[in-house]
Amino acid sequence: MSVFDVLRRKRPAAPFCTAVVPAAGSSTRMEGQDKMLLELGGRPVLLRALEALEACQLIREIVVVTRADLVVPVSQLCRTARLEKVTQVVTGGDTRTLSVLAGVRSASPEAELIAVHDGARPFVTQEVLEEVIRKAAACGAAAPAVPVTDTVKRARDGLVEETLDRETLFAIQTPQVFEASLLKAALQKAAEEGVVLTDDCAAVERLGMRVCLTKGDRTNLKLTTPADLDLGLGILMGRGEL
Repeated sequence: MSVFDVLRRKRPAAPFCTAVVPAAGSSTRMEGQDKMLLELGGRPVLLRALEALEACQLIREIVVVTRADLVVPVSQLCRTARLEKVTQVVTGGDTRTLSVLAGVRSASPEAELIAVHDGARPFVTQEVLEEVIRKAAACGAAAPAVPVTDTVKRARDGLVEETLDRETLFAIQTPQVFEASLLKAALQKAAEEGVVLTDDCAAVERLGMRVCLTKGDRTNLKLTTPADLDLGLGILMGRGEL
């Protein structure tokens, strides 16, 4: 049976969804700070992301993928916070693709959908989570996105080659949600071929699968640099959480 045959099968209203949370990065752009355990507004960044997933009624389990040196502290963090949906904390690989694949392989055999959410995106809302999961249940692959507002140019060696039409450009966020066997097959193929991917949509796109877009949220920020921490504090203040 092909992955497309699987996608055409009738799905229940609330399929079993596992959230895989890659948190195995080196935080090289955070100037020596480990962004996953870095406190933001008094709570670790990773914990804020996990709590949002824990609160989502459409998510049944959570698998955290992290570096070998963080498995114990992350496991302790989850126990202390009493995150009941976190079933495993596993070691990731050398690339994002290998890390997410490790998480997918650790998901429950019952999982029909896999939602991959960056551990460094602590501000995802329940609205974004629920809309993208329901969309993926209907079409097999979905991701939240926001329109690009800046003018984007393609350049080479410091010279502009082309101005792109921003009306057709979107910034993709997470969680990116996929039919479980589709994502596993896509990641395995990418890993076997040594392809470097920056997100998981690209893996399934390589199989010819189209990804449906849902409405993202500009506060669903990925914390990458120290400047992002200031933006994050602003988001918390705006939400009345500081």
